Amino acid sequence: MKLCSIASGSSGNCIFASSDSISLIIDAGISGKRIEQGLNEIGHTTKEIDGILITHEHSDHIHGLGVISRRYEIPIYATKGTKEAILNCKSIGEIPEGLFREIEADIDVTIGDITVSPIAVSHDAKQPTAFLLRQGKKSTAVLTDLGKYDNYIVEKLKYLDVLLLEANHDVHMLQVGTYPYYLKQRILGEQGHLSNELSGQLLSQILHDNFKTVILGHLSKENNYERLAYETVRLEIDMADNPYHAKDFPIQIAKRDVVSDVIEF
Repeated sequence: MKLCSIASGSSGNCIFASSDSISLIIDAGISGKRIEQGLNEIGHTTKEIDGILITHEHSDHIHGLGVISRRYEIPIYATKGTKEAILNCKSIGEIPEGLFREIEADIDVTIGDITVSPIAVSHDAKQPTAFLLRQGKKSTAVLTDLGKYDNYIVEKLKYLDVLLLEANHDVHMLQVGTYPYYLKQRILGEQGHLSNELSGQLLSQILHDNFKTVILGHLSKENNYERLAYETVRLEIDMADNPYHAKDFPIQIAKRDVVSDVIEF
């Protein structure tokens, strides 16, 4: 399998995942042109995409969805709540309802040789999900836009090979920053976003001997920076009550405007 971040952050998200025979993107929150350019950089094209998995309806996850789904008639996989919210979003234009494939949390969907497992998450959207993808014994997940995690999330993420995990903000930067009070409370709340600390704590609970790589994603431009997220997550892992250390596996940072390295596993 392969996993690559085309873009990740509050200004737009698009993640590429593939097996030997199936190519998917998770979210289409950047322009169709940028999606095409990003895919071209890693040797792929939009027209070869077999499906678009949408986590939720916020603009940084669906901005380019209308353009590429209409142009290439790519099936869109989303929960009923997300689908209805998308269809009511005038800014992305009309999307033929026949392109949608309704999914439900905890019910697997098969797309070619990839099994997609939607995971319910806590975020201020209609019916948001994260996604776990499996091909045979290989597995990866994309988990962003959640205000909290619990035992349900931890159990879903056990035994992964590769994880793209949200490390959205540094709590202190957010608290003393320029955001209005209501927005700070939203981000810090249980339907907001994971902080660097919570990201590291969650990661510490799912590490195992065969874990290969984590990509930290959806970093806030205003309330975080790459080195801080990296070092905070490393510190949480090293302090955790488990036998693992941050130096035991690679930690990458997904950028908002640069395509990441392709992880093959």
